[in-house]
Amino acid sequence: MSVCVLSAALSGIEAMVIEVETRVCAGLGYFIVGLAGEAVKESLFRVESAIGTCGFEMPRQKILISLAPAGVRKEGAVFDLPIALSVLAASGQLAPEPLNDFLFSGELSLNGRLRPVKGALSMAIEARKAGMKSLVVPKENANEAAMVSDLAVFGFDTLTAVVGFLRDTTTSQPVVIETKTLLDKDKPLYAADFSDVRGQEHVKRALEIMAAGGHNGLMIGPPGTGKTMLATRLPGILPPLSLQESLETTRIYSVAGQLDAGGLIRERPFRAPHHTASDISLVGGGPVAMPGEISLAHNGVLFMDELPEFKRRVLEVLRQPLEERQIAIARASYSVSFPANFVLLAAMNPCPCGFFRHPDRKCTCTPLAIRNYMGKISGPLLDRIDLHIGVKPVNFQAAKTAENSALIRERVTVARNIQLKRAGVCNALMNTAMIGDLCALGKIEQQVLSQAMVQHKLSARSYERILKVARTAADLDGEKKIGLPHLAEAIGLRCLDKDYLSK
Repeated sequence: MSVCVLSAALSGIEAMVIEVETRVCAGLGYFIVGLAGEAVKESLFRVESAIGTCGFEMPRQKILISLAPAGVRKEGAVFDLPIALSVLAASGQLAPEPLNDFLFSGELSLNGRLRPVKGALSMAIEARKAGMKSLVVPKENANEAAMVSDLAVFGFDTLTAVVGFLRDTTTSQPVVIETKTLLDKDKPLYAADFSDVRGQEHVKRALEIMAAGGHNGLMIGPPGTGKTMLATRLPGILPPLSLQESLETTRIYSVAGQLDAGGLIRERPFRAPHHTASDISLVGGGPVAMPGEISLAHNGVLFMDELPEFKRRVLEVLRQPLEERQIAIARASYSVSFPANFVLLAAMNPCPCGFFRHPDRKCTCTPLAIRNYMGKISGPLLDRIDLHIGVKPVNFQAAKTAENSALIRERVTVARNIQLKRAGVCNALMNTAMIGDLCALGKIEQQVLSQAMVQHKLSARSYERILKVARTAADLDGEKKIGLPHLAEAIGLRCLDKDYLSK
């Protein structure tokens, strides 16, 4: 007898429906065909133990399992539950008809307990696209999968509970989650607040521009000036996550296996990889396609401290996602794309010892050492960073009490809403045509920008990015046109690296 049960496999953050077809016939041995990975090939051993422990019988015949489409590689333990159910149905211990109404996913322990799987939200989205009405997952994944509307999601702890439910589907009710209510209820407060930071008003202003326009930034300054402290507070002034953004981010964390049980991501992500990170850990990939740090920072902030200490190859892989806001990964066995719409905030010292141009400490580095240190950051990468922010030491006794993050976030949200209403995207994502329409300059402003381009030898990309930053500064001030102060501010936030590189 042959039985077909539907499941799902992940490819990047996308899922696709997989048919688990099982046939029990004369002969001996267990066989799985259809480009099954090691974890899938081992599933029958887990299934055999779980079936026996739960009081059922594993057929002592030939069991052939086909995973279709056969040309798609399948990885992970998500097929344990559908394989177990198909074996029970093919051996006559479970009626096959109820299986047609559900898509199943779940890993089995040896005692028949269901363990959570990665990517339940993506599987639920694919199940709805495929026209399925119901989904069965481990109980720990039920709240996550139930975020998808128009899909009945059932969560169970054991194989026995799933079989009992299939024999009488009136015994359990689907999990119901009001996603919009969950997003609005008890809105999280960021623990790190700008009111803790005294002084550095020009840096706070630059970070406010970054947050309002979605721009990338680089802070350059000596140790102890608060660069990391400022960076950790940037997510708290970004506009609140929309429902769509929250679901996108939750989906990525689910696939990566970093989602709390049933949790909806409600805060902007903040990722801070160590400078020893590899390029694969940053962009994603590996034997099985997994999102990297830049995708885990999607809709949030990627903070790279001690930027010159990162390997050159690691830094260069940032160039494509900074432009395209996604990362395409091609390997011999797969080709996937991960979203990577993040704000990059980097920090670095001005020289190896850290005290170049420090007002009180003497720099011990030679001019060559300083140039080599700054030269670790390539020109093309610097060109893709909109704001270059100088951070100077602060006299803590003279520093005044600062405004809190909530007040800054209100201004940022107003400016961002202006941008979305005007162009449908934040200023950092404007294309060339939008820049021409929305960033027009007066005659004096055009002359000032032309002089700055020549004086600082800026690229055409820098020209556009200066206009974008100036447009954001004007939006924060509630101005419809870019004025000379906005343009001057944008130019000043663009040319700092030239100062250091020219010494």
